[in-house]
Amino acid sequence: MNIRNVLKGGGFAELVGLLASERHVRNAILARIENKSYRVLVQENADNRPRGVQEDKHGYLMGLLYGFDRALERGLIAKNVRKRLIKVFLDQVVLNRRQVEETTRVLGFAPPLFVLVSPTGRCNLRCVGCYAESDPGNHASLDFDTFDRILTEKQELWGSHFTVISGGEPFLWRDGNRDLLDIVAKHETDMFMVYTNGTLIDDSLAKRMAELGNITPAVSVEGFEEETDARRGKGVHRKILTAFENLRRHGVMFGVSATPTRNNWETITSDRFAEFYFGEQSAVYSWLFQYMPIGRGQSLELMVTPEQRAEMLRRTRRLVREQKLFMADFWNSGMASNGCICAGRPGGYFYIDWNGDITPCAFVPYSTDNIYDIYSKGGNLNTALDSPLFKDIRKWQDEYGYARPAEATGNWLCPCVIRDHFAVAEKAVLRSNARPINGEAAIALRDAGYRRGMVRYGQDLKRITDPIWAGEYVGRS
Repeated sequence: MNIRNVLKGGGFAELVGLLASERHVRNAILARIENKSYRVLVQENADNRPRGVQEDKHGYLMGLLYGFDRALERGLIAKNVRKRLIKVFLDQVVLNRRQVEETTRVLGFAPPLFVLVSPTGRCNLRCVGCYAESDPGNHASLDFDTFDRILTEKQELWGSHFTVISGGEPFLWRDGNRDLLDIVAKHETDMFMVYTNGTLIDDSLAKRMAELGNITPAVSVEGFEEETDARRGKGVHRKILTAFENLRRHGVMFGVSATPTRNNWETITSDRFAEFYFGEQSAVYSWLFQYMPIGRGQSLELMVTPEQRAEMLRRTRRLVREQKLFMADFWNSGMASNGCICAGRPGGYFYIDWNGDITPCAFVPYSTDNIYDIYSKGGNLNTALDSPLFKDIRKWQDEYGYARPAEATGNWLCPCVIRDHFAVAEKAVLRSNARPINGEAAIALRDAGYRRGMVRYGQDLKRITDPIWAGEYVGRS
């Protein structure tokens, strides 16, 4: 490889490959990538999105690349993991525009990017406020053949090479003598991100992940030891730190996942949190999933307030832009994904749980379809996309901003169809006769106080963030 020629005019994939192999020119490579991606995303802006949105996208992209670079510099990404990240995640997920265009031509619509699958409801913890109501007694699980078919179909039908796994605790999933890493191994052209409590990641499991290379765990924390143990159980945080040690030892790229509440949001968005997990523990990325009152012991009082959420936006945006960190918030980073991504939106996803129930999102616990029923009737994943519930939500997504030009885009600082626009989600659920997939979801649908609180939350958030959206996103030129 002629390093000088690649630095001068190389494509994105070539530059990242060079970053992983030629450490002595890494600063020049990063500068080249940063300039090239800024030109494409912000200056050219082929999709005509608000300029501030494109600047955020650029910030998140660079945060992920700088995190990757820091781990490389510390020798914490094994050779096979580097290879799979570039060959699968970069080539097949990030840069597969040609394949997406071909799939769109064949299907007549642009496909989702991925599917979120929770293969088991079992969990070895019982966390306060769990959105999935997981516990040790929930033994419902997908069978291997159904799980395998879902992964095969999304690739064959949509050209999808990215899968997100949640739970329950994913590493507890079994079908006979086959476990999660067996299905990861079978689908070697998929990149898997696994949300896990981390307590089961021993040396042997970390070694297997490194050998596969196409899996990255996002380990759940609630802050530091005090906050994590308070929600997840005494001693859990120490087990998580041991998991990090095992992952570093074998060169597995990992991240952290946190649930900000009214009680811990300041800790999770602090410089000290970033220093500890990105710096001392060498996490490459982090995801924030603000507490959503849909699961066990739901409480609107635990939600971050609209005022706190606006401050969280300012804090995380500074960490991303100034410290080059990938710290994405499922709600506050909605602008970077062009708004709500649920219900099988182009470039988005939908959710399948351990019972086979298909919902628009892990946080929208209402279903009109079940994967077992679809398969028994000769359907496939595209059948789920045709759900009236999904189509209703996608219509709202288009009208709110996804299918509109930059100057007419709705406020993507309020992107979520159920948290920020509860009445929209409620109407879609009722019109489609969708059924709640658990008891808490059933209660939420008939609780007038819950409805009032959720609607008021969205109204207050809009009032606070509309000026930010108008001035710092749409108003940028």
